[in-house]
Amino acid sequence: MSTFTSFSADYSEAREKFLAAARIAGAVTARYDTTAKGPQGESLSTDVAWLGPHDAGKVVVAVSSTHGVEGFCGSGFQVDWLARKGAAALLRGTAALFVHAINPYGFAWLRRVTEEGNDLNRNFVDHGKPYPDNAGYAEIADALVPPALSGPAFEAAEARLKAYRAQVGDTAFHRAMSGGQYTHADGFFFGGGGPSWSNRTTHAIIARYLASRGDIAVIDFHTGLGPFGYGELITHYDPDTDGSRRVRAFWGESVTESKRGQTASQARDGLGHYGYNRALPQARVTMATLEFGTYDRESGRRAFRGDHWLHKYGDPLGREAGPIRAAMRKQFYPDTDEWKEMVLFRGHQAIRQAIAGLNAPL
Repeated sequence: MSTFTSFSADYSEAREKFLAAARIAGAVTARYDTTAKGPQGESLSTDVAWLGPHDAGKVVVAVSSTHGVEGFCGSGFQVDWLARKGAAALLRGTAALFVHAINPYGFAWLRRVTEEGNDLNRNFVDHGKPYPDNAGYAEIADALVPPALSGPAFEAAEARLKAYRAQVGDTAFHRAMSGGQYTHADGFFFGGGGPSWSNRTTHAIIARYLASRGDIAVIDFHTGLGPFGYGELITHYDPDTDGSRRVRAFWGESVTESKRGQTASQARDGLGHYGYNRALPQARVTMATLEFGTYDRESGRRAFRGDHWLHKYGDPLGREAGPIRAAMRKQFYPDTDEWKEMVLFRGHQAIRQAIAGLNAPL
């Protein structure tokens, strides 16, 4: 039996544990309900816990479940920190804001996308302007989500992807597939169609809790890229800017910067990074993604393919749904003590460093 009891089996258990841990810590909580329902018809919400002085000028923020199914990781850490560290870990004048399950639909349904089919980490764009172009995705969109998961149509789609990858190379292939696209609403990494509920809720939380603060550190928990269990701190500031230098001052030389080409992530547009930084022009915002590795990218592609096929061509409540959802859960939540231990160690380290960074002399 696992000794890492802060982690949960599903969204509902994760929410219950988060709220219980928040009570233990003495945090003040709030709930944001979505009209979307879970697979059993259950209600879904994003929950927020605030710990520390109400007038704190410095706030450390931890976000879980930006990519729904990845919420097992961030939720497990949030529960553990609230129950075992809490206010004792905060320095004077500093508060903690924990945003649990910002994409509750994806968490409950074991999907990365929101109820609108959006990849939330591609959705923080200016929806009043032309969307970023990803011509490569359009070339392979039908092959990524074929009409069948076996047989001639499936084999033809796989052959087409193999040929495209050989033609353009691995980097361009992954950029086309996962960099974000705004043309195929039922496809991989779709970020368009307007601000999703989770996007709007993020901005509501920012307005309520952060708009009057001067110094904010944000850590957004993710899974799926990199070596198994390793927590890579990734940031998207332009090189050699105040933000870039501040991230390294907070978290050290293990930080990778996407705009220096140091990370495997191909995300460029619509990231939560831009959502927080644009919404808080009055504050010194220091933001990083904490990405925990799971399994290889090819098994991830297969999991994505099954999930998108299920919701485009299949029955999300039918017999075929179980194995597909199980594959998504495994890909983004390796349910092993080894992996959980690595998540907790790195998570606690990153939050501790963020609190220290907020309180370091300017």
